[in-house]
Amino acid sequence: MELTNGYLKDLLERVKARNQGEPEFIEAVTEVLTTLQPVAEKRQDLIDAGVFERIVEPERQIIFRVPWVDDSGKVQVNRGFRIQFNSAIGPYKGGLRLHPSVYLGIIKFLGFEQIFKNSLTTLPMGGGKGGSDFDPKGKSDGEVMRFCQSFMTELSKHIGADCDVPAGDIGTGAREIGYMFGQYKRLRNEFTGVLTGKGLTYGGSLARTQATGYGLCYFTDEMLKANGKSFKDQAVVISGSGNVAIYATEKATQYGAKVVTVSDSNGYIYDPDGIDLDLVKQIKEVERGRIKEYIGRTAHKNAEYHDGSVWTLKCNAGSIKLDIALPCATQNEINGEAAKAIAANGGYAVAEGANMPSTPEAIEVYFANNILYGPAKAANAGGVATSGLEMSQNSERLSWSFEEVDEKLHNIMINIFKSCDEASKEYGMPGNYMAGANIAGFLKVAEAMKAQGCV
Repeated sequence: MELTNGYLKDLLERVKARNQGEPEFIEAVTEVLTTLQPVAEKRQDLIDAGVFERIVEPERQIIFRVPWVDDSGKVQVNRGFRIQFNSAIGPYKGGLRLHPSVYLGIIKFLGFEQIFKNSLTTLPMGGGKGGSDFDPKGKSDGEVMRFCQSFMTELSKHIGADCDVPAGDIGTGAREIGYMFGQYKRLRNEFTGVLTGKGLTYGGSLARTQATGYGLCYFTDEMLKANGKSFKDQAVVISGSGNVAIYATEKATQYGAKVVTVSDSNGYIYDPDGIDLDLVKQIKEVERGRIKEYIGRTAHKNAEYHDGSVWTLKCNAGSIKLDIALPCATQNEINGEAAKAIAANGGYAVAEGANMPSTPEAIEVYFANNILYGPAKAANAGGVATSGLEMSQNSERLSWSFEEVDEKLHNIMINIFKSCDEASKEYGMPGNYMAGANIAGFLKVAEAMKAQGCV
């Protein structure tokens, strides 16, 4: 789809001029505005209220210094971010990413996507995101703790249970959330649900660890069923080996699929007999090791390790045959050539567990080849949905069972797919779940912004 609406084209040019050097953010805004063209043509009232102009500009951007002392006694300095993008339907909600690639543009793109993702869950959560260019890899627990305490010392001035509720993201797991929560509690002298992804002993929710991966498969299952297909006996290629990839592998396998790959930033495992998930959990969750250690430790004799991206889809025996692709690693991991390889190797469905893992060129290839496409803001919303459920439990001072949380998550993901499907049909693009997700997510926020006036 091409952006042809004159009003939205002018708006996009202003966004590009105002956010130079931030390609990820501009890419995300371009995709959303392009799919919102039918809405702009039908809803002059939203144009008159300035909703489109306001929704692409963050309500607040916070950038701060994070000094900390390493184990050798040397002072290190990182940069911290929190983008409070939109609070029209609830407190800002979105994760904290700790990775060397983090800069303002990445956080803005993630925060912008979060607006629509959170809206789709039907829970009262606005869009926000944060993080730092700190790299927890290779750091001792003491170094990670000192960084997290310094980071939260500044961040605590800007967040709260009814204002902004951060969560984990890449590089921010249970350890980091624990250190940040402890520092917040110490500084503010209050025990509130200010962070989600907490440990079960201090307000965390059961099923949160599994939520994004499980939710991805719940959404994908609905998408497949709506098109006369299912996971059963299908070959699934998954990238990544963190929480999302591990629990997508677990749930896809429960649905009867055979997951044949996992990966990390160095390379990937191809196991035609199906991934040995218990071994992957041991390597990545317990030992914090590299995925290449899978070779030689699994009983699966046909497993292979290869350097580089799993989306080259090559192995010693030839091309990897697949049915369903679930990218669960990072943004822009699938480019146009990789998408063509997915199609050439038999892939008929792609659903995104990572945030924006497909480039615009890749998405064009999906549509050109009639590949079912579940965009991240819908397909991977299970994580933030369960974070919202954690907020509810904290507010009630209750803890629900795993089965209760999982059932609520499953229903949320079913309803997200239905919303995307119905919006795509209503606006003349049946089967385009990317457009459906953007439109359905946008309209709820837009109506709230219009009702609240020019703020």
